[in-house]
Amino acid sequence: MTEDTDSQGTAEPDGSGRIRTENVGQFRRRLAEGVAMAPSPAQVFVLVLVLTVAFVTPLTAALTHQGTANDGAAGNATDPGAVDEAWQRFFDEMGDGGEDVKREAAGPSWSRADWPVMPNDDLTAALTGEWAADPEIKEAGKKISAKAAEKGVSLTDEDVKRAVLDSLRALMLIRAYRIRGHLVAELDPLGLRDHGERPELDPKSYGFTEQDMDRPIFIDNVLGLQIASLREILAIVKRTYCGTFALQYMHISDPEQAGWLKERIEGFDKEIRFTQTGRKAILNKMVEAEGFEKYLHVKYMGTKRFGLDGGESVIPAMEQIIKRGGNLGVEEIVIGMPHRGRLSVLANVMGKPYRAIFHEFQGGSFKPDEVDGSGDVKYHLGASSDREFDGNSVHLSLTANPSHLEAVNPVVIGKVRAKQDQWKDADRTKVLPILLHGDAAFAGQGVVAECFGLSGLKGHKTGGTMHLVVNNQIGFTTAPHFSRSSPYPTDIALMVEAPIFHVNGDDPEAVVHAAKVATEYRQKFHKDVVIDIICYRRFGHNEGDEPMFTNPLMYKKIKQQKTTLALYTERLVRDGLIPEGEIEDMKAAFQSHLADEFEAGKDYRPNKADWLDGRWSHLDRKDEDYQRGETAVKPATFEEIGRALSTPPDNFALHKTVGRQLEAKAQMFKAGKGFDWATAEALAFGSLLIEGYPVRLSGQDSARGTFSQRDSALIDQDTEDRYLPLNHIREGQAQYEVVDSMLSEYAVLGFEYGYSLAEPNALTLWEAQFGDFANGAQIMFDQFVSSGESKWLRMSGLVCLLPHGYEGQGPEHSSARLERFLTMCGGDNWIVANCTTPANYFHILRRQLHRTFRKPLILMTPKSLLRHKMAVSRTEEFVTGSSFHRVLWDDAEYGNSDTELLPDDEIRRVVMCSGKVYYDLLEERDNRGIDDVYLMRIEQFYPFPAMSMVKELERFKGADMVWCQEEPKNQGAWSFIEPNLEWVLSRIKARHKRPSYAGRPAAASPATGLAKQHKAQQEALVDAALTIEGK
Repeated sequence: MTEDTDSQGTAEPDGSGRIRTENVGQFRRRLAEGVAMAPSPAQVFVLVLVLTVAFVTPLTAALTHQGTANDGAAGNATDPGAVDEAWQRFFDEMGDGGEDVKREAAGPSWSRADWPVMPNDDLTAALTGEWAADPEIKEAGKKISAKAAEKGVSLTDEDVKRAVLDSLRALMLIRAYRIRGHLVAELDPLGLRDHGERPELDPKSYGFTEQDMDRPIFIDNVLGLQIASLREILAIVKRTYCGTFALQYMHISDPEQAGWLKERIEGFDKEIRFTQTGRKAILNKMVEAEGFEKYLHVKYMGTKRFGLDGGESVIPAMEQIIKRGGNLGVEEIVIGMPHRGRLSVLANVMGKPYRAIFHEFQGGSFKPDEVDGSGDVKYHLGASSDREFDGNSVHLSLTANPSHLEAVNPVVIGKVRAKQDQWKDADRTKVLPILLHGDAAFAGQGVVAECFGLSGLKGHKTGGTMHLVVNNQIGFTTAPHFSRSSPYPTDIALMVEAPIFHVNGDDPEAVVHAAKVATEYRQKFHKDVVIDIICYRRFGHNEGDEPMFTNPLMYKKIKQQKTTLALYTERLVRDGLIPEGEIEDMKAAFQSHLADEFEAGKDYRPNKADWLDGRWSHLDRKDEDYQRGETAVKPATFEEIGRALSTPPDNFALHKTVGRQLEAKAQMFKAGKGFDWATAEALAFGSLLIEGYPVRLSGQDSARGTFSQRDSALIDQDTEDRYLPLNHIREGQAQYEVVDSMLSEYAVLGFEYGYSLAEPNALTLWEAQFGDFANGAQIMFDQFVSSGESKWLRMSGLVCLLPHGYEGQGPEHSSARLERFLTMCGGDNWIVANCTTPANYFHILRRQLHRTFRKPLILMTPKSLLRHKMAVSRTEEFVTGSSFHRVLWDDAEYGNSDTELLPDDEIRRVVMCSGKVYYDLLEERDNRGIDDVYLMRIEQFYPFPAMSMVKELERFKGADMVWCQEEPKNQGAWSFIEPNLEWVLSRIKARHKRPSYAGRPAAASPATGLAKQHKAQQEALVDAALTIEGK
């Protein structure tokens, strides 16, 4: 909100010198509801007069517009003294005759005082906004009189009027502090923040003077007091809203939430108070936090560690969240954070041995030598541990992440959602996500807003995330006024009405108190909450940087700034909690402990890789041999799923078209043939559900499917009730969850990836609206999905469904950019496939869970093939004896083509391809009657099925070898497939050692937007693939 939110005045002095009240009812209602911002001094003056007239004097009728607009003008025309001398001189100089002025002011001669009729009923009030005053305000005078009577004091009308005015002014002042007090709070440890002029917080703006400071004012328990002086009121609101702790909460529209926060912090007895034990606990964590950073700074001078120096109070805050969360039912906490302060969190919160961290500084690995993987730098690594407070054990998990700021956020909340599902935690209070942020990234990275967007959605909510912003007031070298347009980096959280606790990082008690209240709020209201820890960064972005190059004023101040520990120690000594020299003994003891750990780090060897534990314990690393997996289903199971898919519930108003689709499905099962893509997918899902594996599908419009092919949620046309046939196959089955996600790729894909990290025993799928929409999530593919296992030993079985194929729909709806995914292939990091039959799609989905390991699956899915007459399968391709085929034969060998091919040794050309283009080739070959060209489909690109290709191509050693694709030559699979096919052809000693290319020429854009040009290109590439020169 800005200062001039309410500057559109509803009441102001008019030219007559009287108060013109244009919409007083609306103004009163906004005041009572707490919508209006604190008014300017002029508005305050006007408001006080209006309220006085409305609530204390008998002139209420004037404020409800019962009278004409000319009444005031007429009165002033007959009484020139009603305006001051300046206005009198102004009117005299106009030269109007006195009688003329009076007639003009009185209005037309035909006007009537009783017309037009001004109804005063509720309906009119609702339409005009001219509501009667709220009862409690109307009764203010009576309350004051009653209180005086109790004390035996008799009040005159003038006394009551003044008391009511005092009450109203005081309440307005209190409200102004609630809304805007944080703007002048003592939040910046460096004192660099310019608060500016805030007249709305000055009692003078409300008509109070120095003489009024000690006069008793009736405030009716607003601050927990019946009566308070202005001096007492200011002391309470300044302490509450303008100290080192400042809560921003008046934007919250839910009165219960706002009221709870107000009651939690506001009042004469609500000071931040800790017991001696609590203060010593805070001190101990501060000693550890500062001592660890200083030790690293001395031992590894200039080495990157991204220290927490200047923001150490984050550590006791994290401890408080764990402790208070455990008291309130939290069983697990999942943490995501940037590199800044990560080593301190690993050591001082997660309990990672100091010796292990020193071992990594000395060049050692975080994993045993026999475990494969590329690894990562120490300030990107994760960890897990168990911490116990007050008899409550809480499992902690810090998620590994790359340097891409905020990218880990959706991964963390996805992991939390999976764990909540495992706990069957409907209230979402047992698993808590905590995200740490830098101020520049929190304001600048769009994925932050995407995650806030997910926070309240049924398919993605986690009961609220706790956000700790380590606001060191700089982003690398960029000052806040260059990096954001809002007053605070946390203003993005206003979009979900999250409360924001602004705290001074140099006051650890304020930070810990904020953490405690924020934890209680999250557990009670299941909403996001933000703690803005305003601190500083003692050194450069990394310890080798020189910040004076770009931020000399800030760093001159920082060099003079005492450490947070030093300031807190002085405070405790001043309060008599510890003797003056005790802190030095504590520091020395901790430094001695670190020195011992440093020596132990020289010989430290990790004895176990941190993976494949818990729910992953039944899985293993991928072995060398190909695992086909048991993916076929029994015929009885097949029929059982079919009945569920084709039978709507009784008395369910189906859309006619959907009803016909269900009838078509029933016919497929009856005939045992013609199974299309969507039915095969539903069969894969249903069979896994029966086996006890949940299925979660998320994406844009995934319930229906972008191409109206899936319809996995039937919608009653009368009530919009949803019915999921897959959840009604049999009793005791697992559940199918389909989520129509918000219009985001980055955060939603990250969420589903996080879900798959925590749940290996569910099929988790993310579907792009069109394949190239995945471009918006490229960071997730690059940094997490493709390399997470190699870097951090974290398996994922996530399936990505990317619609792909050239049907003339233009550059943005043709290609899923297959080439990008193939370029990132290496080290068996994931599976990339492009299936051409529904049955093969069925088997590859089931294979994800019927192996002893998990790998992400990047699947090019079809569009036109969803309803292609030849892209169908038969019952025998799903049931016992069937499996996934990485390489598929020509349909002529299956009897699905009119062409009868020549014997293998007479085949003159083998055309290899994948996806939709196969059916274009098949149709054209059959039309031409060609019998010496064999069409071979590569269904799985990576891991490349080298030995299967050797076996199949040995049949055609003397034939030409052609790779055909729809994509341009610099895109698609060509660059990936050519060297692999060359290896195969060399291995079998084929006559042609390299394949030739048939497809679109290299292009900047994936496809043309012109239908005629697309058609010509498609015909040309098919012709090039099938035409043998000289024949």
